[in-house]
Amino acid sequence: MRQADIKEIYAAFEECGYRVTTDSRAIKGGELFVALKGENFDGNAYARIALEQGAAYALVNSDSVAASAGDWRVLPVENTLHSLWELARMHRQKAMVDGKPLKVLALTGTNGKTTTKELIRSVLSAKYRLTATEGNLNNNIGVPLTLLKITPETELAVVEMGASHPGDIKELVDIALPDYALVTNVGKAHLLGFGSFEGVKATKGEMYDYIKEHGGEIFCNEDSSDLRGMVAERGMSAIGYGLGYQGAKVLSADAGHPFLRIELADGTAVNTHLVGAYNADNVMAALAVGARFGVPQEDAVRAIEAYIPENKRSQMVCKNSNVLIVDAYNANPTSMAAALENFASVDAPSKIAMLGMMGELGAEDAVEHENILAKLGLMNLDKVYLVGQAYRNALQKVLGRTCEVPENVWLGNGSTEIGWFASSDDLASWIGSHKITGAYVLIKGSRSTKMEKCIDVL
Repeated sequence: MRQADIKEIYAAFEECGYRVTTDSRAIKGGELFVALKGENFDGNAYARIALEQGAAYALVNSDSVAASAGDWRVLPVENTLHSLWELARMHRQKAMVDGKPLKVLALTGTNGKTTTKELIRSVLSAKYRLTATEGNLNNNIGVPLTLLKITPETELAVVEMGASHPGDIKELVDIALPDYALVTNVGKAHLLGFGSFEGVKATKGEMYDYIKEHGGEIFCNEDSSDLRGMVAERGMSAIGYGLGYQGAKVLSADAGHPFLRIELADGTAVNTHLVGAYNADNVMAALAVGARFGVPQEDAVRAIEAYIPENKRSQMVCKNSNVLIVDAYNANPTSMAAALENFASVDAPSKIAMLGMMGELGAEDAVEHENILAKLGLMNLDKVYLVGQAYRNALQKVLGRTCEVPENVWLGNGSTEIGWFASSDDLASWIGSHKITGAYVLIKGSRSTKMEKCIDVL
């Protein structure tokens, strides 16, 4: 069977007005539909429907039923995902700004990727027309779809990249061809896929490797010995930033000033709508990127102060008489430790932690959940509610009981009410019949635990 080449595919993409979709339900008319195949779905089965609903072309696998239908609007290829990558790379290469190639900033990291990207987006948008990753669409489908949204008006592109296995970042930078790179941090996450913390560093470092090979610039948090080492071992220089490195400091948070505040070395105050001192590095990164691209500091600070987080990341939510710190989009040992450290610094008469288990830790699962219990024992919290089997195992190991009915137990240096629940639905149901008032509540957990279900009942 004849297969479409990239020139033919790009010509179809141009004819479609540079509009592409992978969702047959999103067809509005005239798009290029890309039929992707995953473990639990096969977009090829919807190619005919997409065309009937108005798609101009359908990119399908050559071994699919759709490819054998003989419709001239069907573009058969060996692998639609790989063709999507190739299409995105070509579109990125064709993008020009004032006769020069478009510049692309790529960022990755264990924690803070999306928040940092949104802060950078806010800062750069003060001066440039920007194309940036929407939400956290940072995988091998989201990255090419972001690049395909580049328009003739785009002056800069910011592309977030996620990884859970070795080689993931290399795959993505080979599509996006970045000119600038920023790794927010490296920590313990996706250990099941990476195998170890060194595996995390090696994979995130694939972004540095690309910049070293192709030329470009790196932004590096000089306060991080891990990142400094990763840059140094490659014999590279970097645009440095960081609280300590730049002489900035985090101002104390209290009831009157619950959000992160930073005082820069020149005395400038940055008053954010972010919760948690751990977001300071993300703010400093955005300021560094803004400075490199000529955004006046005053404009950059104003943009950061105007940014209000959403999607359950570093949000403060007031519900009835309770104040909720909602950081429930995801969790790993590094981000959980940072969230608990910040929560410990909050001065409040009543504090409650609602924590979902951390996923994808492999052989480190048991010890990391036991470590969280140890951290909780140092915090003198009023109540701790835990969700997921991993915490049940940790409670049994550390306390000799599972606390399946919330009970007061001696945890660390004080008595705390501890309860374990199999799911966030179970915890939400229990909260619904045990009213909580006047409390500061931390809600955090891996995406699979869906800890945000507890918000509505508080």
